Amino acid sequence: MPEIIFTIKWPDGSTEDCYSPSTIISDFISEGEDYPLSEFVQKSSRALELASERVMKKYGFRCTSAEDQISKIVLASKVFKPDDTVSCIGMK
Repeated sequence: MPEIIFTIKWPDGSTEDCYSPSTIISDFISEGEDYPLSEFVQKSSRALELASERVMKKYGFRCTSAEDQISKIVLASKVFKPDDTVSCIGMK
């Protein structure tokens, strides 16, 4: 299953490499795009949930790395305002 690392820039300018076990993340988040924080959290969480489900279908277990990534994104987002901007600055 092809994985993707997507790099985001938080509203404070810090960057983070995020993990997706599936290319489905690119159906929700695009390199070079900016998102309101609340939209980014919703889109990335949904994409990572679907990615974990794909792992389940293929291997018989959910992807704990995808689920951990959701938790990290949600936790990190709590220090910002919902209308702050998150940017996807890379996908590899």
